[in-house]
Amino acid sequence: MPPHILRNIAERGDAEDRVRAQAALVLSAQPRRERQVVALVAGTIFVPRRVKRRTVFDARQGRDLPGRIVRTEGSRASRDVAANEAYLLAGQTYDYFLRNHDRRSLDDRGLRLESTVHYGSGFNNAHWNGRQMIYGDGDGKYFHRFTASLDVVAHELTHGLTQYTAALGFSGQSGALAEHFSDVFGTLVKQYWRNVTASRADWLIGAELLTSRVNGIAVRSMKAPGTAYDDDVLGRDPQPSHMRDYVKTSADDRGVHTNSGIPNHAFYRVATLLGGRAWEVPGRIWYHALTRELGPRSRFQNCADATWRAAGELFGNGSAPQEAVLSGWKAVGIDVSASVLHDSKPTREVFEPPAAGAELPLLL
Repeated sequence: MPPHILRNIAERGDAEDRVRAQAALVLSAQPRRERQVVALVAGTIFVPRRVKRRTVFDARQGRDLPGRIVRTEGSRASRDVAANEAYLLAGQTYDYFLRNHDRRSLDDRGLRLESTVHYGSGFNNAHWNGRQMIYGDGDGKYFHRFTASLDVVAHELTHGLTQYTAALGFSGQSGALAEHFSDVFGTLVKQYWRNVTASRADWLIGAELLTSRVNGIAVRSMKAPGTAYDDDVLGRDPQPSHMRDYVKTSADDRGVHTNSGIPNHAFYRVATLLGGRAWEVPGRIWYHALTRELGPRSRFQNCADATWRAAGELFGNGSAPQEAVLSGWKAVGIDVSASVLHDSKPTREVFEPPAAGAELPLLL
């Protein structure tokens, strides 16, 4: 949850809203700090390759982690809807990365996926804290429970994947890229399990979170950054879709949740230019860039160059995917570096769109 939304609630809401929003800001800052400190320490528990290991805990509206165990891998469903959602959606995220990128959990070594539900009282957020997932129930007034949105769950778990790969920074453009990659794989996990093409996808993040009293459709829109919500209490979506509108600010770790709209829209452009199922071509390109090309100090320009190179390596220089990457970044005001273009020599590889497959099975 972007901190600017919580700050707006604290400033514009009623007395109860202000108390909850201020508490959420404090509680939300702690997991982010923990994620920075934990970094690569999280993978101390390994399990056999290709095996999921999920554990769900219940904090019972408290703040002590991890809480009481309510569900483990292979156990029967709980009576707790949030616990079952945390279990199921963590599994769907795990299976997406295994099936599409041959990745075995967040660290590619079988890291156990642990989740704590019912964290805090009416807590409006969800987090990966470097070791585990934390879910609030939402206040019921502006937000529903945070286990209800697959793309939000996958977004937060992707922060764990980024932790073990590019280790992108936490502020400025590097931090915005971390948010961007989480949104990319958040939406791709959702599109994969819904089996929808790029042209039919909603490209929204957190559409299930907002209650009916909020004037908005989601927390973010990759298709149209800046249009997800415009509400008297939550405020107006501040995300730009072009570098000319890049927001320079000291808030939110120098605007990481705001300026991520720019690379988000670039990815949307690439995916819709190519058509078909976004996880099959642009998803592979972005995964390659994240896991093999980028690092802690990477900026938007580095990401544009890295995805261009990745498209060439995967599908051939001069291929349709590589040209789509060039066009997508150009549409948001970023040109692939001339030196990168100069080093790119045409190959004989020919890109062929993947054949349409059968509907995907449901995950149990």
